[in-house]
This record gives sequence, C-alpha cells and structure tokens, in this order.
Amino acid sequence: MPMDAREIERMIVEALPDAKVEIRDLAGDGDHYAATVLSHAFKGKTRVAQHQMVYGALQGRMGGVLHALALTTGVPQD
Repeated sequence: MPMDAREIERMIVEALPDAKVEIRDLAGDGDHYAATVLSHAFKGKTRVAQHQMVYGALQGRMGGVLHALALTTGVPQD
C-alpha cells in the first residue's frame, strides 16, 4: 500500500518539529517522492547525517511502504 505525502510530512515534523517540509509525488503512484526538508536541527551535520535523521523519522518505512524518497536537506536561512 502506498504511503501518503501528508503522512511522510507528519512523521518528519514529529521528529523535527521546526522542519519546513515540501513533498512532491514524482510518479503519481504514491511510491516515489522527492522531499525538501529544512531544519535548524541539521546545523553542523553532514548531508549524510541530515538524510539519516529524515530516514530515522520515517521509522523503517523506507524500502518497504515507501519505495523511493529523493532528499534535499539543509538549514533554513532566516
């Protein structure tokens, strides 16, 4: 069963409360998404560590319920 974009966003914001999240369904099938996630929690972390934080927020759904998630992460410029 595909994963809804709102559920992905909810899980990320639950783990990273200040996150600004934008989700795009790349194939229209609910299995292939791209996400941009900006959070102050990423400050000082490598890109790999930032991505691991997002994948951790998804609680093991990557590769199962959620087939593909292309990530862009960073610290907000505010």
